[in-house]
Amino acid sequence: MLYGIVGVVLLLVAWQWGSAAVGSETALPSVPSVVLALGTLALETTFWGEVAVTFGIALLGWGIAAIVGVLLGVFVGTSVTVRAATRVVLEFLRPIPAIVILPLVMLILGPTPEMSVFLIVFGVTLPIAAQTAAGVESVDPVMRNTARSFGMRPAEVLWSVVLPGASPYIGTAMRVAAPITLILTVVAGMLGGAPGIGSSLSIAQLAGRTEDIFAYVLVLGMMGLLLQAAAVRTERRLLHWHSSYRKGE
Repeated sequence: MLYGIVGVVLLLVAWQWGSAAVGSETALPSVPSVVLALGTLALETTFWGEVAVTFGIALLGWGIAAIVGVLLGVFVGTSVTVRAATRVVLEFLRPIPAIVILPLVMLILGPTPEMSVFLIVFGVTLPIAAQTAAGVESVDPVMRNTARSFGMRPAEVLWSVVLPGASPYIGTAMRVAAPITLILTVVAGMLGGAPGIGSSLSIAQLAGRTEDIFAYVLVLGMMGLLLQAAAVRTERRLLHWHSSYRKGE
């Protein structure tokens, strides 16, 4: 924690030095001016509404993508035939950034929260599915065969053996996807006009309010830290029984 505080202080000092060196508040505002702008925003009820909307959209998209991605990953990982039939398609779709389909989604759904949620689901479902499938494939076949030899049905093997064995992969995928959902929410607001901080950030940019732009960036950074911390804490709490997490303790 001490090193983290030192790192933040050094960053602020470098920021302030850069602002003084540039000598233009419109190019790089000083730290006090951005803090003042942030305080002004914090006094507005609309600002907190934007924060809540941004968090809500990110969490909803994250939840839908998690359900769809895990189900798809289990389906692909447990069947050799399905894996062979879908590998090319999944590998083709996975590198495509979600921002590519933004114009099409805007045309269909418009600048709405639904557009942001769809963009998030498209952006993180496939990475979650790929990581889940890898986790399912990594489960020791001996464990599966042992479970079957004890008379366990396929559904019981999946629930009691496969999913627990793949849970570290799924947990990692969910943790990595968490900040990406926030990024996609902001992008949908900035470029697509969807509600949230992204839209306000775009308006501040058009109006030339540099201090507000940097204030929003700080807010988004803090939101990202909170979301990542919540994802890590949830992952450790749910998977505390696994050996890989007990070693970390």
